[in-house]
Amino acid sequence: MKAHLTRRYMFSASHRLHSDEMSAEENRATFGKCNNPYGHGHNYMVEVTVSGRVDDQTGMVCNLADLDNFVHSEILERYDHQNLNLLPEFAKQVPTTENLCLAIYEIVKRGCLKAHLEKVRIEETMMNSFEYAGEDSR
Repeated sequence: MKAHLTRRYMFSASHRLHSDEMSAEENRATFGKCNNPYGHGHNYMVEVTVSGRVDDQTGMVCNLADLDNFVHSEILERYDHQNLNLLPEFAKQVPTTENLCLAIYEIVKRGCLKAHLEKVRIEETMMNSFEYAGEDSR
């Protein structure tokens, strides 16, 4: 029997949406107020959804403590209260929330969780959320 587990986490970070491949005018036209030279911040809400067989002994898809410990050490400690533009994964790409979602998905996917990673969803604002379920989900 396969079940899904979704766990929510929060962190705060800042970013500036800006591409070195575009002119200042193109950046302003494309990113608007998010191209502010001083950046801006968000309180991100991240959902990690995993799936798997419900273990007969524990009754769980995966151990919540293991998932929480992994996300805390590999995601929250990495991104909380950071300027995303200064992180290595965004040295050559714009730190949009779409790209942040892909980066977090890849980190969790490489993790040693026993459950299957279904998707990562990030809520940037009440109006904006982004989701990535891997290349195989097409």
